[in-house]
Amino acid sequence: MKLAIFDLDNTLIAGDSDYEWGAFVIRKGLVDPVAYAKQNDAFYEDYKAGNLDIVAYQRFALAPLVGLPVATLRQLHDEFMHDVIFPLALPKAFDLIDEHRQKGHKLLVITATNAFITAPIVRWLGIEEMIATDPAFDEAGHVLGDIVGTPSFQSGKIARLTQWLKEKSFTPTETWFYSDSRNDLPLLQQVNYPVAVDPDAVLRQFAQQQGWPILSLRTDNKAV
Repeated sequence: MKLAIFDLDNTLIAGDSDYEWGAFVIRKGLVDPVAYAKQNDAFYEDYKAGNLDIVAYQRFALAPLVGLPVATLRQLHDEFMHDVIFPLALPKAFDLIDEHRQKGHKLLVITATNAFITAPIVRWLGIEEMIATDPAFDEAGHVLGDIVGTPSFQSGKIARLTQWLKEKSFTPTETWFYSDSRNDLPLLQQVNYPVAVDPDAVLRQFAQQQGWPILSLRTDNKAV
């Protein structure tokens, strides 16, 4: 009855899959390269500053996929995984996941990035349970360009986790949460064992003040 929760981007992988997806669709010629890159960069800066409009961003990220055949969507994501995500692998992230698995803990990824981008990544990491921002699809699986439900971002992660626990009829006795981002401070403050992983400056300072563990999955020395 113990739950280990992981953020995804810049925590279990050495990059931001949302931002990298934007760069990928530019390289694939699906968008205007100059305008899209400028907006992608602006949204990423907003995210790092803790000021991201998550709904506007997800509409922006999903827009290039609207109207594409399902087979094309699958092919694009397969290429994205091979060319972009696999090189971002962190061996120590797999070790950390396995450490919790060996202890019999339930594993969960909770990410603000939309489920179209993240579901294959989470499967590759070997984690079965995921909470992500949910894109709207039609019955055939085409992307509609908007999201449904509460985005799993900032305090929205708490709302979505509460809903997930209720749906699973699961009441953990102990909880861990690993994250790199200031945006995850609301949830980090709710769990029994918050861990800052290669944290941004704001999270690092807060973690130091609170005496939270600070972990690196990118360096030879785990404690940083």
